[in-house]
Amino acid sequence: MKPTLPLLFTALILALPAQAQVADFAVAPPAQPASGQAQASPTGMESPTGFLGNSVPSFDPSSEMIQWDGKSWNVNNNRLFESRFEKYLNAPEETELQDREYNSILFQILDLLSPNQVDPRSLDKAFELLPKASEFKRDASLSDTIANQVYSAWAARQNLARLREADSSLEQERSRIERNQRLAAQGSTLNGSAPKDPGAAAEWAKQQQLTRDVEMQPYATRLAEVNALRKTNQAKRELQEIQTKIEFQALIVQLFMQRRFQHVLIATRFYRHVFADGDNKLRIDGEAKDMFSKSTGMPPTVGTLDAMANEVIRDVGEGIDAYKYLLEQDELESATKRLAETFVIGEYLPQVRTLERTKKRQSLEFVQTSNKLISALEVKDYTLAGELVKHLEATAKDFDNSKPMAAIETARTVSAMHIAKAKNAAVSGDRTTLETELAAATEIWPRNPDLAEVSKMIFSQADVQNKALVDFDQLLSQNNYRQIFDDKERFIAATALDPSRQEQLRTVLTKMSEIEGAIIRAQEIEKRGDFAGAWESTETAFKQFPDDSKLNQIRANLTTQAAEFVRSLRQAEELEARGQPGSSLAWYLKAQKEYPNSDFAKNGIERITKKILPDAS
Repeated sequence: MKPTLPLLFTALILALPAQAQVADFAVAPPAQPASGQAQASPTGMESPTGFLGNSVPSFDPSSEMIQWDGKSWNVNNNRLFESRFEKYLNAPEETELQDREYNSILFQILDLLSPNQVDPRSLDKAFELLPKASEFKRDASLSDTIANQVYSAWAARQNLARLREADSSLEQERSRIERNQRLAAQGSTLNGSAPKDPGAAAEWAKQQQLTRDVEMQPYATRLAEVNALRKTNQAKRELQEIQTKIEFQALIVQLFMQRRFQHVLIATRFYRHVFADGDNKLRIDGEAKDMFSKSTGMPPTVGTLDAMANEVIRDVGEGIDAYKYLLEQDELESATKRLAETFVIGEYLPQVRTLERTKKRQSLEFVQTSNKLISALEVKDYTLAGELVKHLEATAKDFDNSKPMAAIETARTVSAMHIAKAKNAAVSGDRTTLETELAAATEIWPRNPDLAEVSKMIFSQADVQNKALVDFDQLLSQNNYRQIFDDKERFIAATALDPSRQEQLRTVLTKMSEIEGAIIRAQEIEKRGDFAGAWESTETAFKQFPDDSKLNQIRANLTTQAAEFVRSLRQAEELEARGQPGSSLAWYLKAQKEYPNSDFAKNGIERITKKILPDAS
C-alpha cells in the first residue's frame, strides 16, 4: 500500500526524528536489539551497503517499520531520539511576545506573496521582511538564506538582461557588416577589359578575383567573429538561467527535508515570481526523482513541494487537535503516539511550538513511566514492572496491559517452577540440581522474593555460606566487581539473610549493569563503524569505573581504531591542563572535525572559549 504523506515523512526525515518509546513491549523478556540496530533481511542475506543502500527510505504502515540502507527501525521504539522528544515535552510553549512577532512576520510574508495579492510592490515588501524574520533565534537565519537566494536570482536576471542587450548590439553589428559586404561586392567592378588572348584573359580574371577577395576578407572575418560572439552569449544565457534555477530549487528541497515548511512556501512563491517563465520542473534525477513521483503520482515540480508543504501544515494542525481531544478523553497512550508522530514532521511549525507545556507534560509523565516499565522488563524487575503497569492503567484508560502483563506473569510462573524444583532438590540432597534450578530462577527473575527462602536450604551448612560471604567481602575490598557479577547467583543466595551485604551486592550489581550497558552501547555503535563514538561511550563509563577489566579491554581496542581522534583529544586535554588555551582549543577543534558528534570536544571548546572570552554571552 502507498504510505500517506505524514508516514512518508517519517521515512524521509530519518536524520531528525524524535519518537518516544510508548510502551512497545515484548511478550517475553529476552534482550531486545538496541534502537537503530540493523535487522537481518528476510532472505538471510546481507543487504547491499553504500549511499542509501541503493534505495530510498520506505515505510510499512502495517508493522510501523522503516526500511533504509538495508536496515530496519521501529518508529515507536527509537531510543536514539527519545531525549529530543522529551526535551520538547519539557519546553515551555512559544507564546512570548517575540514568538508572536516572529509568527506574525512569517504569516505577513506568506500573505504578501499569495497569488491573489502579489504585485511588484508586495513582492518588494515581502523581501524586506525576510531580514527581520531572520533576526529571531527560531528562524535559524533561514529567511536570510532565502533573501540571499532571491537577491542572487535577481542579480542573475539583470545579468541576463545585459547579455540580451549585448546580443542585440551584436545583431545590429551583424546586419551592418552584411550590408557593407553586399555594397562592397556590388561596387567591386572589373577594371578595364579582358585581353583577347585566352591565356592572358584567364590570368587577368584571376587577378581581378583575388583583388575582390582581398577587399571582401575583412567583412567576412568580422562577420564570423560577430556570429561566434552571439552563439557564446546565447550559451551563457541558457547556462546561467539553468544554474540559477538549480541553486534556488536546491534551497527549496533542502528546506523541505529540514521540515521548515513555512519557509518552503515562502521560497516557492518567490521562485514563481523570480522565474516567471512557467518552468517549475525540479531538476533532480535518480531515486530522489522516483521518490517524489511515487509519493505524489506526479513529476517533481516546485508546485509539488508547495502542495506537499501545505498538506503537512494541515496534517500537523489536525494532529495537534487530535492530541488535545485524546487528552480530554484520558487516552494518554494514543495521545502521546499522535503527538510524537506530529512532532516528527512538524517540529518547527507554530501549531507544535505553541502547544501548552501543561498539556505536553501529561504525555511526558506517561512517556517516562512507560520507559521505566520497559527498563524494568529489560532488567527483569517484575515487582516494579507490576507496580508501573497498575500506575499506567490508572492514568491512561486506553493503556494496553496485555503485553507487559504477559511478560510479567510468564516470568513469575517459570521462576516459581524453577524454585519449586530447587526446593525439592534441597530436600532430597541433590545439590547439583539445586544449584542449577536456582541459577535458572535467578536468571529469569533476579529479585524474586522467594529466592531468600531457597537460599536457606542451599546454605544450610554454615561453612559453605561463610565461604561465599568471605569471598564476597574479599572481592568487594579489591573492587573486583566483575568477578562478583559473574558469580552473582552464588552471592545473591549467600547474602539473602544479611541486609547490609545484600545492599552492598545490590550496589555492585547496579554498577555492573551500568558498565554492561555502556559496553553494549559501545559495541552497537562500533557495529555501525562509528569507532570514535564507541570510544567516547566507553571513555565516559571508564571515568566512573576505571577498574573493570572488560571495559578497559574494549576501550583499549577502540583507542587504536579511533587513534587520530583520541590523540587529538588527549593533546587538547593535556594542553588545557598546562594552561595553554589557544593550542588546546585548536586541538579540540581538530578532534571535533574528526568526529563532529563528540561531546568531549564540544565541552572542551565551550570551556576554553569561556576562558578566552569570559565576558562573551
